[in-house]
Amino acid sequence: MARLLGPEHTRDAEAAAIVSVTGARRVPAYRSLADRVRLLVLEGRVPVAARLPAERELAAALGVSRTTVAAAYEALRQEGFLESRRGSGSWTAMPAGSPLPTRGLDPLPPEVARSVIDLGCAALPAPEPWLTRAMRGALEELPPYARTHGDYPAGLPALRQALADRYTARGIPTMPEQIMVTTGAMGAVAAICRLFVRHGERVAVESPSYTNVLQLLRDAGTRLVPVAMGPGLAGWDLPAWRQTLREAAPRVAYVVADFHNPTGSLATDEQRRQLVDAARSAGTVLVVDETMAELRLDDEVEPPRPVAALDPGGSAVVTVGSASKSFWAGLRIGWVRAAPDIIRSLVAGRAYADMGTPVVEQLAVGWLLATGGWDEAVELRRAQARENRDELVAAVRRHLPDWEFAVPHGGLTLWTRTGGLSGSRIAETGERLGVRVPSGPRFGVDGAFEGYVRLPFTVAGAVAEKAATRLAAAADLVASGAVVEAQVPRSYVA
Repeated sequence: MARLLGPEHTRDAEAAAIVSVTGARRVPAYRSLADRVRLLVLEGRVPVAARLPAERELAAALGVSRTTVAAAYEALRQEGFLESRRGSGSWTAMPAGSPLPTRGLDPLPPEVARSVIDLGCAALPAPEPWLTRAMRGALEELPPYARTHGDYPAGLPALRQALADRYTARGIPTMPEQIMVTTGAMGAVAAICRLFVRHGERVAVESPSYTNVLQLLRDAGTRLVPVAMGPGLAGWDLPAWRQTLREAAPRVAYVVADFHNPTGSLATDEQRRQLVDAARSAGTVLVVDETMAELRLDDEVEPPRPVAALDPGGSAVVTVGSASKSFWAGLRIGWVRAAPDIIRSLVAGRAYADMGTPVVEQLAVGWLLATGGWDEAVELRRAQARENRDELVAAVRRHLPDWEFAVPHGGLTLWTRTGGLSGSRIAETGERLGVRVPSGPRFGVDGAFEGYVRLPFTVAGAVAEKAATRLAAAADLVASGAVVEAQVPRSYVA
């Protein structure tokens, strides 16, 4: 069997060879069952140390022989994904030396990223020279702050003012007292969750939605209530949202109105107005994630009004922003815009979490906003993302003509239906062939979207072509039912 972690120039030929050698092999029933259980563990949909049904019980539930289940369990034990003890049953495990699986999305370690095309994270390199200029500007402004304690739970006053001014310029009059600076958008969502949601309370989410936020909400002990997106890129299904808010009465609803992650949908002005009205009527706090809002890639698309502009009283909408997508993920600066009393409560609760956001990074973002560097950097980011989108779309259409998607007008992600194949299997097989993509179930609740993968606009040119080629090889293997021996270290399986 060919080694799949060799130099990049040999990988595609090896993938093609594996398809030709193993394409006719079929998977036995026990192997198929074992593979499904392993995928559930690797995807995080079945937690480690979860007790599995007894062999007889599972065989009856699946309508297969007990021999099939016994053979599947034995295969999982040999691979390290199952442990058993006489009289105590069997439970899921991970092979020795492997980390626990996560449904979040983490970048590959640098030593592996050289040999694997990483389409796991929707993040682009820094838009230089603006990062370097911003950090130099931050260091020049640092001395007065260095003579203080450096603890600013609400954020640096100058940055809060700059962010408030930016919202005001967008048509949402905002005071600095309505801003709290956080450690990225995830820090903002976590703070909001701690304030508004108690263990066991309902949170409505789009279906699909951003995987890391879904996992954060699960870890907080909330009960996720999925609401399906509209077809294609049509934004929200308002009748479904009204019904959910009326009947489930969730304490909080988390939505991405601008170039939704992962689908790329852009909610219309009317959809935004109706959702705000429905949330206000239900007493639901609408948490609006604007991290993609500035990544409008097609100039002919008129940007809708910010959702917060439709809630002038500030009783229904809490807005989350971030520098991660518009500028650079390594600059961990996010923020919350809300009514002053909500901001005061968020700041008061922060002492039990992360205390505050690093001062130098805040100064860097403040420098960008004050000098106009932010807008110039965002234009660079848009141009790069637009080029990447167009070249990735063209490559996927060439090599995977059966895959279906609608090309979004902004954001960083392409939500792709995989021609009736399992997205989880394509993701696992693709990583073994040198391309890493997140499967659809990561973005759903309770295993939904098995027939999808998410492709971010992070590569272009020859790399996009190579990524599409490897994905096509993975799809061929999955379609044929071939078994591919893993050569990727287990610690790097997404």
